[in-house]
Amino acid sequence: MVGATGAFGARLAHLLAAWDVDLVLAARRVGPLNALAAQLEGPAHIEIAPLDRDSPDLAALRPWAVVDAAGPFQSSDLRLAQAAIAAGAHYVDIADGRDFVAAFPDALDGAARAAGVLAVTGASSTPALSSAALDHLTAGWQAVEAARVTISPGARAPRGRSVILAILSYVGRPVRVFADGGWTARPGWSGLRRVYIPGLGRRWASLCETPDLDMIPQRFAVRREGLFLAGLELGWMHIGLWLLSWPVRWGLLRDLRPLAEPLRAAAGVAAVFGSDRGGMAVEAEGQGADGAPRRARWSLAAEEGAGPNVSVAAAAAVLRGLMDGRIMARGAQACVGVLDLSEILRELSHLPIRTDALSVATGEKVLFRRVLGDRFEGLPPTVREIHGSDRRVLLKGRGRARGAGNPLARVARAFLGLPNPGAYPRIAVTVAPDATGEAWTRAFGAGAFNSHLRPGREIGQFEERFGPLRFTFEADSTPNGFRWRFVECRAGPLVLPRFLAPSIRARAFEAGGTYRFSVAVAHPMIGLLFAYAGRLTSPSIASRD
Repeated sequence: MVGATGAFGARLAHLLAAWDVDLVLAARRVGPLNALAAQLEGPAHIEIAPLDRDSPDLAALRPWAVVDAAGPFQSSDLRLAQAAIAAGAHYVDIADGRDFVAAFPDALDGAARAAGVLAVTGASSTPALSSAALDHLTAGWQAVEAARVTISPGARAPRGRSVILAILSYVGRPVRVFADGGWTARPGWSGLRRVYIPGLGRRWASLCETPDLDMIPQRFAVRREGLFLAGLELGWMHIGLWLLSWPVRWGLLRDLRPLAEPLRAAAGVAAVFGSDRGGMAVEAEGQGADGAPRRARWSLAAEEGAGPNVSVAAAAAVLRGLMDGRIMARGAQACVGVLDLSEILRELSHLPIRTDALSVATGEKVLFRRVLGDRFEGLPPTVREIHGSDRRVLLKGRGRARGAGNPLARVARAFLGLPNPGAYPRIAVTVAPDATGEAWTRAFGAGAFNSHLRPGREIGQFEERFGPLRFTFEADSTPNGFRWRFVECRAGPLVLPRFLAPSIRARAFEAGGTYRFSVAVAHPMIGLLFAYAGRLTSPSIASRD
């Protein structure tokens, strides 16, 4: 493995050390290699080999496979891959350089086939993982209108020099992209926007030049656009880099690579203001197998600094497939269509990394059928009956309300029309679908309060409005129902900061064949504003009139 001591190479070394193989760690300097070797645990037999990537001599090593994790691939040539093929070895790299990946197959396919080996480039987050996720999301679709991949590492993620150089090579420079139905050029790190990644929230993202900008239009024949975005966790850092792109756009600077070291140092200092949580979102829009419009999203959230492992998981999966004989292909190609999504994720199963996939029919009129998408039919019967109707639903039952007794809590409950604490032997809930969502009326005794629910902007989200306040939730399915996971609260157009926003826990579920609900809302300045729970009888469904 070449580049074993780099930010990503070291992660791959730890993965491969758990295999029963001879693992040769290679880099220019022996000292860091020895330090890495001392950290590795597992059955692998570890060796050290000084190697210059620019003039590789592999004859003495006689490798079965060569892995290149060095980079930056934006300025790399094919010498190491050629040397590996000449030595009769398989070759795998984690290249994210667009031109490098594009030139790779034509330059090496003939030699790799003649040598009887497989040479794979781009066995990383892009294009290997992103294409596998899109394959999974759009399987059976009639057409793909648009696809977008977004990656956002945590601020505390390792920042190797090669990673910094790769980013700065395209910031502000023209990037060829398929958008608005055709090929055009846009500046690197342009298109500033906020992207929602489940488990991480909204983060800034901008146009990034990777092989996906070619892969998405070619493999999925997108009609409108195929984008790859990247973002920095700290908003002021992301926008700062966007501002630095303008001298390049204006032609005052060729690129920002001379700033690599000072920017790397600044990122290191700023890391204390961020986290070790990173993630990825892959989204697609198009026509499903039945021709109906659909949106789908696959997401990944990595905790506890596990994010950099994602970039090397596909490389490990290719090596595993070659070892156990599942991958029989020979020749040279990009790592697209080589692995399915489950094979890549298998290499991450021992890490604090969560993934999620959701596909929804955007033309669905029933609110929670649309929000929960393909998960809706897995809900218990009573939950489906109540939340799956396109007619007015009348529910009756009993429940109990709780809440803090301080003056602020009492005033807030009175202002919102919320029930006072106590037992309620008779409660009634009306759910009335309308053109934009559902109007809910909850009557506890003689009092009642109203809200309106509608689909949210993001896949799997919905909004509930109480007067001037608008709450956004994500619907998370559970074995016996679904949770309303609180995302944010808005007062008019303003998003309330966390210290002013409430904490909300809510769920709808089935227990003992009965529909039940549980809601609790607390505020940092008020305490428990209100909480209510209870059970409701099977609904009577009123006519459309």
